[in-house]
Amino acid sequence: MVTAQAARYRAHGGPEVLALEEIPLPQPGPGQVRIAVRAAGVNPIDWKLRRGLMGAPLGEPQGTGLELAGTIDAIGPGVTGWRLGDPVFGQVDAGAAATHAIADASLLTAKPDDLTYEEAAALPVAVETARRALGGLGLEKGQTLLIHAVAGGVGLAAAQLALAAGARVVGTAGERHHAFLRGLGVHPVTYGEGLEERLPGPVDRVLDASGRGELELSVKLAGDPAHVISIADRAGAARLGVRFSSGGAKGPVEHANVRIPIAAAFPLERIADAHRRSEDGHFLGKIVVNTEGALPR
Repeated sequence: MVTAQAARYRAHGGPEVLALEEIPLPQPGPGQVRIAVRAAGVNPIDWKLRRGLMGAPLGEPQGTGLELAGTIDAIGPGVTGWRLGDPVFGQVDAGAAATHAIADASLLTAKPDDLTYEEAAALPVAVETARRALGGLGLEKGQTLLIHAVAGGVGLAAAQLALAAGARVVGTAGERHHAFLRGLGVHPVTYGEGLEERLPGPVDRVLDASGRGELELSVKLAGDPAHVISIADRAGAARLGVRFSSGGAKGPVEHANVRIPIAAAFPLERIADAHRRSEDGHFLGKIVVNTEGALPR
């Protein structure tokens, strides 16, 4: 086999610009491995990049997807600690939505037996973002954390990490997700007008993962812009003096016991539908694509 299939786009635009293309089989360089991808996560940054909202001009066809799970099927020079066939998951620079992708070997984590490939692929971006945001907030044991959009991937990862650290977690979410959230130990509240009156008590820190315009109220609730971080509202954060967190040092996924439910799984050839569903929002967990139908047999 000398070719692979990859979801790519040749112009910025809606989900319809995505297409499954045949490309040369990628070869790992020094410190890299090639992954036979079994599943790839879909994140808001994927469709923001596709739409051209991140400011980068499109000079050549672009792949999509920043996180994956699969097995190692080629190893580049200088790589130690991994063997062909090892099941792994982690982040890549781009192009996770493909049958094969190149990854930095140092950024991969061995996939536990109790995680499916789809479940593993849902973790890297959400867990890294959540850890970065919680670290920036300086959340301490016994404090109360309010998470806007707690039912999303980052929100769920942050909630589980905060609860494990001994914090109390309150989160905004649609009512259909409240039972699940209570099962995790989160106190769910419905978002929207009157939110302040629905909160169960004072709030020490706030993580905004929704971008729905709650930052002004968040600063009021936390008492200080320094006690609020947004990963979804760059303009609002700048206006209010709130930190905006985007990107960070990648590394192996320290997932502990974090689990993120799969809201929907699409075959690779329906990557446009996966992006469309991600843009629609209002789902519990993460959207993933799987390559089972695209891999050679």
